[in-house]
Amino acid sequence: MPSSQRKPVTAYRRRLKRRGVVRVEVHVRKDDAALVRGVAQALSDPAREAEARAMLRERFGANKRKGFKTLLATAPLEGIDLARERDLGRRDVAL
Repeated sequence: MPSSQRKPVTAYRRRLKRRGVVRVEVHVRKDDAALVRGVAQALSDPAREAEARAMLRERFGANKRKGFKTLLATAPLEGIDLARERDLGRRDVAL
């Protein structure tokens, strides 16, 4: 690229960086390209960005992955009988 074109591109990228915008390249199937473009437009539109971001985080956010301990701690266990008889290991076995 000639130096006459490099300067405007560099200035443009610097302005984007100050606004907190980053360039992201993704590879998707041809059928999904319009969908991905629509998501990107919704995230950049001030009127729709909050709703779109909340919906995407709810569905695909990192909060979905929880450990087994967390899953058990948040499980609704009301009405479930968790008591067991004590097993001392003595069983009658016919050989």
